[in-house]
Amino acid sequence: MREVIEGYAQRIRSAAAEKRPLQLRGGGTKDFYGEPATAEVLDTRAYAGIVAYEPTELVITVRCGTPLAELEDALRARGQHLAFEPPHFGAAATVGGMVAAGLSGPRRQAAGAVRDFVLGVRMLDGRGDDLSFGGQVMKNVAGYDVSRPMAGSLGTLGMILEVSLKVPPLPFSEATTRLELPQDKAIGMLNHWGGQPLPISACAWVGGDLAIRLSGAASAVKAARETIGGEAMESGQAQSFWRAMREQTDPFFGGDKPLWRLSVPSITPPLALPGEELIEWGGSQRWLASNADARTIRAAAAQAGGHATLFRAADKSAGVFTPLAPALAKIHRNLKQAFDPAGIFNPGRMYPDL
Repeated sequence: MREVIEGYAQRIRSAAAEKRPLQLRGGGTKDFYGEPATAEVLDTRAYAGIVAYEPTELVITVRCGTPLAELEDALRARGQHLAFEPPHFGAAATVGGMVAAGLSGPRRQAAGAVRDFVLGVRMLDGRGDDLSFGGQVMKNVAGYDVSRPMAGSLGTLGMILEVSLKVPPLPFSEATTRLELPQDKAIGMLNHWGGQPLPISACAWVGGDLAIRLSGAASAVKAARETIGGEAMESGQAQSFWRAMREQTDPFFGGDKPLWRLSVPSITPPLALPGEELIEWGGSQRWLASNADARTIRAAAAQAGGHATLFRAADKSAGVFTPLAPALAKIHRNLKQAFDPAGIFNPGRMYPDL
């Protein structure tokens, strides 16, 4: 694999010397996310495979081009998983793309985000230098952790070569219950249950129904099931439901309206915006399918103390991500300059000037 890395490094050095932009790309299943990319593709899939796996240490190190499904199969065989439940959005999804996109699924509300499980990263920067940050153990080194900003950077800082991840055990038991509730009551109940020691690992309100997934010890799941009530969902049906939430194959996501992802405080009441909503993560993530003006949507999110991202749309002229405050924009520019001084990696993928 050393030859593969050197080949990548040579292409990066050549592109930097010529100021020629590169689009870092694995399976391309998340090309829709972020601003459009039009640069020359640098395919990461040649560098694939599991580098090291210590199930007893709950840590795995894997190469960027490894299919995400392959990684999950290897973990499942040892009774472990990616607790943040990353979406694939297609069979070609890779580990590098998973980290670069930084997207998490339904279990995010209980387990944490992608960046919370990244222990270390090996990468090529904009000079073609092979760098390593973090480590391969739970107790990481002190100081500024450079590996975590790679999660969600959309390939703008460098090419992820390898990533070390925490991989906790699968839950002993799971059950899903469903209740018929209007949106305001559903938000209220989610916050009420959120303040109790209940093993809630996922929730989704859509079309007047609130689904709650419980995960953990069988006795804890049973007790929580009795506390929450509702109608039990059959195991196979529940698995299909949560997969549809993760992969956005539920009918809610199938329309032609722009899809917005709003991050707001969980106690935020229903937003007075036109369109259809789906609520996850205890009330803090609101999906909105709407033709409303971008400024109207972003203003409503900001007024609630959050922000809005244009997750999927044919027209992205309004900008995908909420504009950064000057201080944050300066931090982004400084990071970009430090890791990619020639500005060749996925330019404009997050913001036009990065």
